[in-house]
Amino acid sequence: MIRYDALDALPVRSALPGLDDALEGHGTAVLVAPPGTGKTTLVPLALSGLLGDRPGRRVVVAEPRRIAARAAARRMAWLLGEKTGESVGYTVRGERVVGRHTRVEVVTTGVLLQRLQRDQELAGVDVVVLDECHERHLDADTVAAFLWDVRETLRPELRLVAASATTDAQGWAGLLGGAPVVEARGAAHPVDVVWAPPVRPVRPPHGMRVDPALLAHVASVVRRALAERDGDVLCFLPGVGEIARVAGQLGGLDGVEVLQVHGRAPAAVQDAVLAPGERRRVVLATSVAESSLTVPGVRVVVDSGLAREPRVDHARGLSALTTVRASQAAGRQRAGRAGREAPGAVYRCWAEAEDARLPRYPSPEIKVADLTAFALQVACWGDPDASGLALLDMPPGGAMAAARDVLAAVGAVDAVGRATERGVVLARSGLHPRLGRALVDSVPVVGAETAAEVVALLSEEAPREYGDDLAGALRRARRGGDAYSSRWRSEVRRLRAVVSEISHPPTRNRPQDAGVGALADSPEERQVGFVAALAFPERVARSDGGSYLMVSGTRAEVGDGSALRGVPWLAVAVADRPVGKGHARVQLGAVVDEDVARLAAGALLQERDEVRWDGGDVVARRVERLGAVELAVRALRDADPGLVRGALLDGLRREGFGLLRWSPEAVVLRQRLAFLRLHLGEPWPDVCDDALHARVEEWLEPELGRARRRADLARIDAGEALARLLPWASGEAGRLDELAPERMTVPSGSSIRIDYARPEQPVLAVKLQEMFGLQESPRVAGVPLLVHLLSPAGRPAAVTADLASFWRDGYKGVRAELRGRYPKHPWPEDPAGAEPTRHTNARLRR
Repeated sequence: MIRYDALDALPVRSALPGLDDALEGHGTAVLVAPPGTGKTTLVPLALSGLLGDRPGRRVVVAEPRRIAARAAARRMAWLLGEKTGESVGYTVRGERVVGRHTRVEVVTTGVLLQRLQRDQELAGVDVVVLDECHERHLDADTVAAFLWDVRETLRPELRLVAASATTDAQGWAGLLGGAPVVEARGAAHPVDVVWAPPVRPVRPPHGMRVDPALLAHVASVVRRALAERDGDVLCFLPGVGEIARVAGQLGGLDGVEVLQVHGRAPAAVQDAVLAPGERRRVVLATSVAESSLTVPGVRVVVDSGLAREPRVDHARGLSALTTVRASQAAGRQRAGRAGREAPGAVYRCWAEAEDARLPRYPSPEIKVADLTAFALQVACWGDPDASGLALLDMPPGGAMAAARDVLAAVGAVDAVGRATERGVVLARSGLHPRLGRALVDSVPVVGAETAAEVVALLSEEAPREYGDDLAGALRRARRGGDAYSSRWRSEVRRLRAVVSEISHPPTRNRPQDAGVGALADSPEERQVGFVAALAFPERVARSDGGSYLMVSGTRAEVGDGSALRGVPWLAVAVADRPVGKGHARVQLGAVVDEDVARLAAGALLQERDEVRWDGGDVVARRVERLGAVELAVRALRDADPGLVRGALLDGLRREGFGLLRWSPEAVVLRQRLAFLRLHLGEPWPDVCDDALHARVEEWLEPELGRARRRADLARIDAGEALARLLPWASGEAGRLDELAPERMTVPSGSSIRIDYARPEQPVLAVKLQEMFGLQESPRVAGVPLLVHLLSPAGRPAAVTADLASFWRDGYKGVRAELRGRYPKHPWPEDPAGAEPTRHTNARLRR
């Protein structure tokens, strides 16, 4: 019997006529309805015609999480007075409760994505409701883009509804071709906001770390809320670890039941949370309780203000969740849980002044997450770069490039990014492409059972108490006895079914047959490591100086006391980077050996000649390497001349042209050319290091071509080579001595060397008496020389670029100072008119 009393009480009922009009007139709509108004339950029932007042339609409702999908289906079935699997059913990964007469099916977005890849027309479905689209999960965005593509190209009659309590309504409306926005105002109960920041400052979250002081504060706020308010308390925390910690701090509450709900909680616990309790309850939950779920009895929400979002380091190939401040939209969703059934209150564990600085919406996963699975999905859809898809945010180019590299390595896409037959198989496995590859390729080697068991273990993070040894964690999961092992066994069964569907998977990029037989008969630890290495070939690592070097080039460390410590080879399945550390930290890995490493990461195996400048000379060797890991090295006697030349050039770039032989004449030539380039420009060559490197073929060949090592460079006459850059073709080279002479004849008749070390103004250092009679400073190429006038002993007496001015103003002081010290030298009163000399007065008189 339909529970009309409960249905009539849902405020979204008032929006149904507008929603019908939008779908009839436009085919798409955006439904904005506050939490608790019935958008997840009443709307699908109304659209399907199950309430008896509309034509019968088949409706699919897509939810972002399994717990929400099951809960929504059960709630709708209850409203109809039925059991799930009759008029209303659900399908989540590993579980399907659907009957012949099912008209409303609630699925996760991941399931709907798989269904669209198998049947793009979505035959038999009349309406799709994308619930909680504000959360911007990658699967949800992808499903929305695919559905719009289907409606535009194949099924214009397919109706689409994007529904959420807090969302960018206009953005979604534009995405769905200008869809009408239908709002259900509802009659939400008032929720008081209580600001409850910590008394003392707490450290901001970093990575997965949350300051224990904040968690202790959250626990104290829960106790305060229990004392100040009636009803059950729903407390939002970022993750399972934080939930367990706060639960431990709430022990001993009299008459209060503490429940923990998250995506990995047992179904029985999830069901208990969604049913009225006999005692007062504190429900500790992750963001799974933000949307689509009504936890009965809740009148108070305690919000830690934290959430988890995916992040990926594309350079290192390490991805993980990170703790962030929850968005304003998430805060509104969470607060709304307190006002679903009656007036309530939300205790926010941060200062009111901070609230305006929080992000408006959560970060779209497409902007921050690993896009490997997304890239495979769009490749299978026929749009490898996603340029033709209707997406609120386009995927970042760097993230897509990294994703395509991974897909190419496992043979899922071809050279232009199109999905291969193998890629289609991997996409349909319902696994991340890495894990799909591990499952498909390991079955012929280790058998379907072991392959399914290990891949299931890699699909969901195991509890920390399982340890960091993958083989040990597998034994622990098999023993059972906890919620994780129960979920693990369900996933193993699902994966065995997947394997049975893939009777003859494509063989491209599968491990070579060599060594497979030996591996099949090897100990289980080696087989486990092989499966892990197939999933993460670039994370195969060899012990190297106290840490492990992955074939990707990233270094990783194993914790003290780990069973993995000291083994020669590892396959790293899970790693993170601790705060302030340069190396990754192994959180889950498996022991392998070199044969397994070669087999699993064979695509990264190569042997090549390496000739490079290292340690101050050319090093030539033949190296067999697995990515960044060197397996074998031997000296190379007959290295390719081109590689040698490249190494020599690298040495010159690193250590400079001082590696060549620079005679004094060569040094002066470079200085003279630098002077002419500065003051006259073309055609005189630029001889700075960068310019010489750019024209190395013009001036350093063929000497460089004959060199094989550092000692050969030291025999190259730099001056002779540099002369090749002179402007011979224009004839200007012949004017070098005219424009920038090495020496200059001074009034005394002496030939004095010009110092071009400072090309801005060369220096002429000459004894003062030899310049008598010269009225103006000497010049080269029109530039006045800086004259260093020396005493008879060769010491600087004066410096001038204006000799006439010096004779007139500066000479008197120099004469007064020096003539007593050097009485045998001439010190005339009129130097500009005196006779220049290199001799003393006594010699002149003789």
